[in-house]
Amino acid sequence: MIGVAIPVVAFVVAVVLLWHKAVGWLDLGVMAALYVLTGLGITVGYHRLLTHRAFQTSKPIQYAFAIFGSMSVQGPVLHWVADHRKHHAHTDEDGDPHSPHLAGRGIVGAIKGLWHAHVGWLFSLKDRAEPERYARDWLEDPGMRAIDRLFFFWLALGIALPFGIGFVARGTVVGGLVCALWAGAVRIFFLHHVTFSINSVCHFFGRRAFATEDESRNVFWLAPLSFGESWHNNHHAFPRSAFHGMRRMQIDPGGLVIRLLEKLGLAWNVIRISRERQAEKAY
Repeated sequence: MIGVAIPVVAFVVAVVLLWHKAVGWLDLGVMAALYVLTGLGITVGYHRLLTHRAFQTSKPIQYAFAIFGSMSVQGPVLHWVADHRKHHAHTDEDGDPHSPHLAGRGIVGAIKGLWHAHVGWLFSLKDRAEPERYARDWLEDPGMRAIDRLFFFWLALGIALPFGIGFVARGTVVGGLVCALWAGAVRIFFLHHVTFSINSVCHFFGRRAFATEDESRNVFWLAPLSFGESWHNNHHAFPRSAFHGMRRMQIDPGGLVIRLLEKLGLAWNVIRISRERQAEKAY
């Protein structure tokens, strides 16, 4: 939980101290817009659509979500999909790329495990997945291969867009750089820690609504920031569900976007889990 709390507190403090000096409404507005766009690129695009095929949509929409997800700078799309599929194949067991439960017992083991699950695993090749094995379906798609290869271009675009907006709005390079700082670097950092917390916090703290063979948990307070990803026990109980929030009060912005796409005729074969199937696994 510290991995989420520290960035949030640091962000609020920085905004208060730097208000009208090195941050303003333009920077926060562009940051919020890109946070939503790239965050949905992860949860709706990388995760629910491309990893789990929880719904179907057209190639242009597939590619758009893959590009938005790439702009979050959480790795090339094919590698992200492969790692997450391997995570589901070996959840909280040997072979899981980012389980917090494989670093030993006791407080020291818990701290080491949480660090590994949150960010440490990104600096190790151990248990990382090969796209050739875990994402072969998307490797056969020329457009998705191109998006994967252009990862650093999408990274640069995620910085260049806010710089351009700031430059045009303020008429100075400094104005562009300030906007790029907040809506580029700070936005990436903030979204990183929210996503990383799904791997760490949501496999260690929280509540279990369904019986699963892993340590996945639901963490309600992370749901708005993670676009519904933190209903993680729900997700591990029913990985192919397009909706992670399965109760009326479970906030799931990613699921709302999929419902909107469906109503507009832009998404189809949307996978839903019946109440009967949910009852079979419920505690």
